[in-house]
Amino acid sequence: MLAYAGMAAFLWLAQDGMLFFPQPARGPAAAPPGWGREPVSLAAADGTRLAGVLALPPGAAAARHPAVIYFGGNAEEVTASAREAGRRYGRRAVLLVNYRGYGDSGGKPGEAALVADALALHDWLSRHPRVDAARIAVHGRSLGSAVAVQLAAARPVRCAVLTSPFESLAAVGRAHYPWLPVGLLLRHRFDSAAAAARVRIPALVIHAGADTIIPPAHSDRLAKAWGGPVERLALAGFGHNDLDLDPRVDPAIAAFLDRHL
Repeated sequence: MLAYAGMAAFLWLAQDGMLFFPQPARGPAAAPPGWGREPVSLAAADGTRLAGVLALPPGAAAARHPAVIYFGGNAEEVTASAREAGRRYGRRAVLLVNYRGYGDSGGKPGEAALVADALALHDWLSRHPRVDAARIAVHGRSLGSAVAVQLAAARPVRCAVLTSPFESLAAVGRAHYPWLPVGLLLRHRFDSAAAAARVRIPALVIHAGADTIIPPAHSDRLAKAWGGPVERLALAGFGHNDLDLDPRVDPAIAAFLDRHL
């Protein structure tokens, strides 16, 4: 009994370190050849400074582009993905801003803060003179899928790409720690299924068949909870961290955005 209580106490105290793995900045983000690169420094509602980059496709200075906001995984420095913007998203602006504590962003990550920051990023992007506010999409990977779902439930976006999503962090935690009262211990619940039911936009759900961190069943349950039309891409033989190596991923994302953005 004492060992069980100790394990529960450890999970309660250590969960932030088990969930969030802040990564340092890896130098200036490199946009695709011919693209523009605009550094982003935005003050969150509580004054925390968020930092990242806006990659802008080639075009006239007065052109307004459709745009994608990307939310990364729990160990991802997202500005490193700027060089892939054209191949993955086509000729669309891409906003890549790091979570609190990641890259050059200040503060400490947490569910409420990450969701509030996502709303602020959307509002900032929708006012940008090079972006078409009526054509904004979101893409979230793993932990970022939960942030993207919350944003899609609260702001007008045209479509969502969800890579390795899950129905709730509590459900994933119970699968990994079935002997612990995970639902009672979690401070960051990321209940995507509850928010997904309110979303009516199209979604592309991508999951890896050999994913042991977020097994496909969790992505399936999120897809079933989604309130709008859902397209799926299942990647047999790939896991949580290598699914981007499947050559089908980027064309599928670009084609989905072509249809809905």
